[in-house]
Amino acid sequence: MARRTSGQGTYVPEGIADEFTQGAPAGEPPSSGEPPSSEDKQQKPDRPTPPALGLVGTLRWMWRQLTSMRVALMLLMLLAVAAVPGSVLPQRNQDAAGVIEYLADHPTAGDWLDRAGFFDVYSSVWFSAIYILLFISLVGCILPRSMAHYRALRGRPPRVPSRFNRFPAKATATTSASPEEAADAIAARLRGKISWLPLFRVDRGEEAARGSRPASATVSGERGYLRETGNLVFHLALVGLLVSVATGQLLHYRGQAIVTEGRGFANAVVDYDTFEKGSWFRPESLVPFSMTLDNFESEFASDTVAFAQARDFTAHVTVTEPSGEQRPEQIKVNHPVVVDGAKIYLQGNGFAPEITVHDAEGEIAFAGRVTFIPEDTMYTSRGVVKVPDVSPGLDQIGLVGYFLPTAEVNADGSARSAFPQPVDPLLVLEVYTGDLGLDDGSPQNVYELDTASLTPAVDESGARIKVLARPGETVELPDGLGTLTLGEDLPRYVALDLRHDPSLTFVLVFALLALGGLIVSLFTPRRRVWARAYVAQDGATVVEVAGLARGDDVGLQAEVDRALAAVPEPLVEQDPVDEPVETQIRSEKD
Repeated sequence: MARRTSGQGTYVPEGIADEFTQGAPAGEPPSSGEPPSSEDKQQKPDRPTPPALGLVGTLRWMWRQLTSMRVALMLLMLLAVAAVPGSVLPQRNQDAAGVIEYLADHPTAGDWLDRAGFFDVYSSVWFSAIYILLFISLVGCILPRSMAHYRALRGRPPRVPSRFNRFPAKATATTSASPEEAADAIAARLRGKISWLPLFRVDRGEEAARGSRPASATVSGERGYLRETGNLVFHLALVGLLVSVATGQLLHYRGQAIVTEGRGFANAVVDYDTFEKGSWFRPESLVPFSMTLDNFESEFASDTVAFAQARDFTAHVTVTEPSGEQRPEQIKVNHPVVVDGAKIYLQGNGFAPEITVHDAEGEIAFAGRVTFIPEDTMYTSRGVVKVPDVSPGLDQIGLVGYFLPTAEVNADGSARSAFPQPVDPLLVLEVYTGDLGLDDGSPQNVYELDTASLTPAVDESGARIKVLARPGETVELPDGLGTLTLGEDLPRYVALDLRHDPSLTFVLVFALLALGGLIVSLFTPRRRVWARAYVAQDGATVVEVAGLARGDDVGLQAEVDRALAAVPEPLVEQDPVDEPVETQIRSEKD
């Protein structure tokens, strides 16, 4: 019997240990309101004292927290936030020059950001820690759930409840078919037409007579285990994505090369203009193929409606395999060429005119094709010519300016291109002299000319002199510096981007698996359907069907009605007989 104190009104259940009460020991009445003495306080605490976790308990608690779905979602969101600096700030492995420029513009903040690894986000310690913790959290969450789901799949549907009136969906009818025929028809309907992929997991059974109810044929069906299967597939696919992306970052490589018509490049690190790679990449893994740009074709609209809009770009190339076999290929925008697993994209194009510079002594100081980078849709292209190899005693020469495919020269001397194709090409350059800074070994951007320490060539009025040259012409450089010759032909160049990532196929597969698992987990209902068929006193077979769903399910009653309609003989539907129950339940325990 339970007891209550007279003074404090404290409820003291019988048999509860003393440390969980504020009263006297078991079997003795608690105090009548008098404060306990100091000796009593020392002997018996006022409140329960929880046991100490200890090292093992603390580690177990930390593991449970880490492998909870709540923490996994938090880590996933934290990983997305941690990736933001990698897309906002320049990264060393992609834009080393941008990092140097940022550090020069922001010396204080840039130094702290560099120490924290914000210019190498994806290889930093803190980003890797989040990545690894997310991986561990997902694996620790998935494994126990997978084992529990496996045990559930091997189990059987729950037994048929004794009363159906307490379920939210139910239906009753009579038929002239036997109870066994009715139960078999309902079981077949629940299983579905595909034997290897049943809709419901079904148990067909018999029930002995009980009270006023005669012996019955029963059906117990359960569906919805694919919901948990889809959930597990989704999380396993996330783990696969994490592993695939990490592997791709370790093994990938990417290179950019500018190739002019009639020339090519070999698939070697030294032959690329820029090259980035993963930590596990080895140069000897590159397949030694080569590629030659035969010619480049470009089409632009000439009508007034879409004037100068690009229509098509096609690079005709010849690929030479390591075996020596050659084959012609075409590279178009968004249509790369695949060579030994690497995709080669057409990233850009422009003009690379042949320029020859003779110095004041008449010696050839420079001869070669110069890449001019387009700055607008009309291919107004900017380029730099650096001439360090002049005769001894002469100043080095720097030329910077524009190549205009279809030149329009204004009255003030300014010029621009009016059409992307070379209808009336013109080369416009400014001339500088001095030390180009190439002899000290410091790396320089080939597309930029540092004029801070150079002297420009000016006329009597102090205006800078511009050298104009058309294809096939030779013009004098100012101040007797020599001559410049523009070649008759105007070769085109293409900017090629080669990418190799062995994880792309796995990333696609796991992404599709994650999407499929998510769809299955979201749209697969969890339902249980039971049926009982027995012969009533009037000789007719009574068929009762009930259903239960986990959560709200608007299609549950329709499922019950379809199961009842599967009985082969004509049915006479009846209103379910409501039996008095004390409570309405929404879940059924196995």
